[in-house]
Amino acid sequence: MKILVLVKQVPDTYEERRLNPATGLVDRDPDQSVADEINERALEVALRHKDANKKSEVVVLTMGPTSAKEALRKALSMGADAAVHVVDDRLEGADIATTATVLAAALHRTGYDLVLAGNESSDGRGGVVPAMVAEHLGLPLLSSLDTIEFSEAAVTGNVTVESGTVSVSAALPAIVSVTERSAEARFPNFKGIMTAKRKPLDTLSLADLGLDLGAGAGTSTVRGFYERPARTAGKKIIDDGTAARELAEFLVAGRLI
Repeated sequence: MKILVLVKQVPDTYEERRLNPATGLVDRDPDQSVADEINERALEVALRHKDANKKSEVVVLTMGPTSAKEALRKALSMGADAAVHVVDDRLEGADIATTATVLAAALHRTGYDLVLAGNESSDGRGGVVPAMVAEHLGLPLLSSLDTIEFSEAAVTGNVTVESGTVSVSAALPAIVSVTERSAEARFPNFKGIMTAKRKPLDTLSLADLGLDLGAGAGTSTVRGFYERPARTAGKKIIDDGTAARELAEFLVAGRLI
């Protein structure tokens, strides 16, 4: 069984995120970028299946700049068997539609039985790329699963909805996205870190995938942006007999009541 896991390098969630004034895009300083945790949870699902089924193969796939290779190396050190990196200067600032098109082409080239991903990245938080990739490939999608089980023929899991929990299933091949309620990712051990250096990591360009997006096609154009205003000190209300009225007026002005 061949399991493909989509991973992504994102700005460190513990750092202040900023936009690049020159481009209007998120500043993706390689020194402050990490592998997205939600995708590591998806990888953990795949690795647990591999632990119990030694003949399974786990491959990680990403689209991103040269620095995104670090996210792939970490995935390899966690236990993935191989990695695929789609990197091309023409993909800088790619929108979600272009991202889905490229990932689908890479998946078609690589081959798979099951595709796993996080339900949404921690930078863009669009939450639609797995669905768009499924549409490109004509595959069933099980989205935002909290728990997941799969065999050679099918995948099942539970998803939380407003009224409770729903059990869903689909025949393979399929695409599945998982939530933060799924398996917690393991830490790479020393052996994994050392063996990761010898595992295959293929690099693909748009030409390798047979894609021609044209000049500027599928990229985001930011016409302007504004810095988040600094937080101001709150208003203190001293009870001189009018505190209740002032508090009520404040809540009404803020449309809180």
